[in-house]
Amino acid sequence: MASLNVGNLGEYLREQRRNAQLTLRQLADAAGVSNPYLSQIERGLRKPSAEILQQIAKALRISAETLYVQAGILDERDRGEAEVRSVILADPSINERQKQVLLEIYESFRRENGLPRDDDSKPSS
Repeated sequence: MASLNVGNLGEYLREQRRNAQLTLRQLADAAGVSNPYLSQIERGLRKPSAEILQQIAKALRISAETLYVQAGILDERDRGEAEVRSVILADPSINERQKQVLLEIYESFRRENGLPRDDDSKPSS
């Protein structure tokens, strides 16, 4: 896992917020964080948790994995796998059992290709 890169994360968040045409206060309200806290994240003074990053990503309508990579929580090479898992888990057209079966098949293909299992390479969350 890479070290937390709060400076680049803050710049990236500011850019995404501006692209979404949101004020700092609007994003803070939408993400459920305080305005001063979000300002400190954008200025690189605070290290947000993965949960806070997920809330911010949802408010910005971007992938949480993208923010995890920017923050150094997730390696770029792990991003694709995380996105596959997220898409499967978020799909409302399949039930929970079907989601688990798909994830098991996905993991078996990864093992067959010599890649580590998701739960072997990272701590569970």
